Amino acid sequence: MSTSAVSSGRLLALAVLRRSLDHPAPLASIRARLASKRRRTSSGSASPRCAPPVAMSHSDRTGEDGVVDIDLLGSPQSPTFGLDTFGDLEREQAADADGPLIGHPEAIRQVVAEAVLADQVGVDFFGVGEHHRPDFAISAPDVVLAAIAGQTSRIRLGTSVTVLSSDDPIRVFQRFATLDAVSRGRAEVTLGRGSFTESFPLFGLSLDDYEVLFSEKLEIFARLLREEPVSWEGSIRPPLEGVSVYPRTARGLVAWVGVGGTPESVARAASYGLPLVVAVIGGSPGQFAPLVDLYHRALEHYGHATLPVSMHSPGHVAATDELAREQMYPHQAAAFTRIGRERGWGQYTPDQFEAGAGPQGALFVGSPETVAQKIAWAMRTLGLSRFQLKYAVGTLPHEQRMESIRLYGTEVVPRVRELLAAGG
Repeated sequence: MSTSAVSSGRLLALAVLRRSLDHPAPLASIRARLASKRRRTSSGSASPRCAPPVAMSHSDRTGEDGVVDIDLLGSPQSPTFGLDTFGDLEREQAADADGPLIGHPEAIRQVVAEAVLADQVGVDFFGVGEHHRPDFAISAPDVVLAAIAGQTSRIRLGTSVTVLSSDDPIRVFQRFATLDAVSRGRAEVTLGRGSFTESFPLFGLSLDDYEVLFSEKLEIFARLLREEPVSWEGSIRPPLEGVSVYPRTARGLVAWVGVGGTPESVARAASYGLPLVVAVIGGSPGQFAPLVDLYHRALEHYGHATLPVSMHSPGHVAATDELAREQMYPHQAAAFTRIGRERGWGQYTPDQFEAGAGPQGALFVGSPETVAQKIAWAMRTLGLSRFQLKYAVGTLPHEQRMESIRLYGTEVVPRVRELLAAGG
């Protein structure tokens, strides 16, 4: 695949964007297609119309005749529910707001314990995010997930996200194909650019190449998902000529694309026929409805079957609304103020927290009933197939995170299912 072909693919994605924004489809009609359209389960269908050079169906057969079962990821009619963490570090003494943080080894062991509990209480998915900063412990998510796989039996395991821009797509595929083997088919990977840039200088990459690195590496990864010999040519590495990559998976590797909300990123994910994770950490989930509309219209334009959309948002569950807010606020404020100093934001305020915690804000914090009602609203509003709660918030203590996980799995998730089934 040449650089000119990459450019052609991006121009086509932008053409889809312009067409979709000029002629928006109502979300209700997209939901109707989600309910009625059977997903393709083989590569025997006709060639996609207007397909870009590297577009692919995520349910294509692999080299061992396995098929990714997209239904396992959820649908608006039968959604799945996940939990996400970055391996946030708590204080050694919870009562000491300025005290030292625990070490990275202890934080990683806490993540494993939290994932084991999530499996026990019936959560469908557990995701860990890759970072290369002192305040987050997880820089090798596949290793952490492999440790979790050895102590769990049914929960699906993935990333939120893997920073593909600063990694080698072939090595990412190999690592997650290996995770898929040791977890007996439970592995997922969410490919993204991440919200921090520390990995670029760490691995000798230039931020000037921010766009081309992700674009070309995603092209390569999309081809690897077919588990067939890959030929590719671009600007970021020497050409690949009929390269086969191992290990092969039993039934294909699940790969999502994580986006922060830009239309071009949404259209690009659709062009490759990959499911979408939208990170909603500010504003209102309702503001993302046009992007979800765009994604489904772009999938249709490229000839792909309807695919799941998930949403990742921060939150915390406790016995009452008052307790949940009291526990979460100081850690949320400290984390966002610290990051804000790096990015030129102002100090995080109680008014910002209250706006986010409101009925249509991006913070899912409160009692099980409050959080369930809000998740059900967001899932109906966006037609989501999965919801992922980023339950670890800054220095929030491990004990409180464990209780939040327990309530999420035993009370929130069953209640959301009830509300969605009743149309409430």
